[in-house]
Amino acid sequence: MEKKELGKKGEEKALRFLKKRGYRIIEKNYVCKMGEMDIIAKEKDTLVFIEVKTRTSMMFGPPQLAVNSSKQRQLSKVALNYLKEKQLEDVKARFDVVAILLEQKG
Repeated sequence: MEKKELGKKGEEKALRFLKKRGYRIIEKNYVCKMGEMDIIAKEKDTLVFIEVKTRTSMMFGPPQLAVNSSKQRQLSKVALNYLKEKQLEDVKARFDVVAILLEQKG
């Protein structure tokens, strides 16, 4: 499976997972000059910035380990840009990672 196709499939599964758990999806694939945020959602009174990591094997470890400190800094910059752009600086917010491990055939 091509990397882009794998990422798209993972994001679709993540969206279904989050919706089932009561998250209200605000944005998908938010892009700014700092980078991209896969999903921005609302859970109760909290704005949640969500990074989705999808893999087909554990050869390089579990998917969530790909969100290293460098990636976390980059995601923080994207989130701060979003909060400023939408004038939501006073909103309660957090970061989540949805890790998905698919079988080779999807």
